[in-house]
Amino acid sequence: MLYTLCKYVFIGPALRLIWRPYVEGMENVPTKGPAILASNHLSFSDSFFLPLLTPRRISFLGKAEYFETKGFKGWFSRHFFGGLGVVPVDRDNTDAAQAALNTGVRLLRSGEVLGIYPEGTRSPDGRLYRGKTGVARMALEAGVPVIPVAMIDTDTIQPTGRVIPKFRPRPGVRFGQPLDFSRYEGMAGDRFVERSMTDEIMYELMLLSGQEYVDLYAASVKKAKPGAVAFGDRPARETAKRPTAAQESSSVAQAAREAGDRVPSERAG
Repeated sequence: MLYTLCKYVFIGPALRLIWRPYVEGMENVPTKGPAILASNHLSFSDSFFLPLLTPRRISFLGKAEYFETKGFKGWFSRHFFGGLGVVPVDRDNTDAAQAALNTGVRLLRSGEVLGIYPEGTRSPDGRLYRGKTGVARMALEAGVPVIPVAMIDTDTIQPTGRVIPKFRPRPGVRFGQPLDFSRYEGMAGDRFVERSMTDEIMYELMLLSGQEYVDLYAASVKKAKPGAVAFGDRPARETAKRPTAAQESSSVAQAAREAGDRVPSERAG
């Protein structure tokens, strides 16, 4: 109910009126049945415009803490994230990553549409970064198609650190053709298969969005460049010790070695 009210009464109409967002490839979104919407992640506003322009309800995975805080802050957090379609991740499992996978698969098996940002975090500079394989694992375990989604110009209207989005240009959502991974049925847990699937998804996102691809994890790049404060983050104290240039260079080099400096130049076979 809250999701519907936010989309059609409280938030959605204002977003449509002020920003006039557009959508492309709507025919690629199934009208029924479970599916994963795998999107690039440019801005905080992605989580507003993607649900707004998708006819079906989208569920996102979020920390259970968003729904467990007490007091007015907790009340506001529960209603805010609930209105965005965020579902708290089960914390019975001490492994948060596994808990997120279990929750995602449960939602998909119940017939829902799950929204995922394979990069795991917002892009630090507008480029497309290496995807994490959780999206592939959930697609295999639930046996569902993956629909690549490109958010367009959301980073221009609301760059990192900006609270109120600019009014122009018009943001957009571009849906690509569904990716069928049924050829890998029964191979969930095979890290080579899951890596191949994830690279195929990121390749399609690269084509849809027109972004430059960087074969590093966005989180590693952000860690190597401290100081940039994202929307909603708490800025570091001025007296905090900053890493030296040599330390930053070493961190980036380590991330490069982990990634292998590879570009998904073609679809996986």
